[in-house]
Amino acid sequence: MVGMTVDIAYILIVIIVILLSMTLHEAMHGFVSYWLGDDTAKLQGRLTLNPIKHIDPFLTIILPIILALSGMPIFGGAKPVPFNPFNVRWGDWGAALVAIAGPLTNFVIAFVVFGIWVLLGSPVMGTAYLVIHTTVLVNLGFFIFNMIPITPLDGSRVLYALAPDFAKRGMEAMERYGIIVVFGIVILAGQYLSSFMIAAINFFLTVFTGIYHL
Repeated sequence: MVGMTVDIAYILIVIIVILLSMTLHEAMHGFVSYWLGDDTAKLQGRLTLNPIKHIDPFLTIILPIILALSGMPIFGGAKPVPFNPFNVRWGDWGAALVAIAGPLTNFVIAFVVFGIWVLLGSPVMGTAYLVIHTTVLVNLGFFIFNMIPITPLDGSRVLYALAPDFAKRGMEAMERYGIIVVFGIVILAGQYLSSFMIAAINFFLTVFTGIYHL
């Protein structure tokens, strides 16, 4: 019974952290897009901090919870915030800024919360530690996963801005199937993706530790 209570408490913390983190992630896409001249997100009600507007049942809830229960690195996504790349300033680079705004928000959250843990010191235990630990790992997981340069993940927009024209045409053709490719990678190459995520998360934790202990 105690173990079940701990699991339920952990899952509740994971869900709350995911909802808050992904809401900020998606809202920042919308805010940056609006700042760059595109009001598509605003017109469709996505320029908001209401998590219900951003939830994708599989990517936001089901996938992260399955990963959490499996003891694997937690990652996922949300319902993409719509924007018109032809409306934003600076062309492809403006679109890339809109894309990376979300993952960078997760990165900043992880960095700041890790710093809070360092400032509080190692005696932090119990629920407070679980919240801090989960927040750091979830946000690093979202940052790393969403920066993978596969459509429709955010990293693909950065790659698109750098790619030559012939490669852009190929990426545009793939975009309609991108989410299927992502699901395929998660299902068929889950072990390799998990190993990559663990290595990347550990790398950034090492970087954070080095920065905060300068």
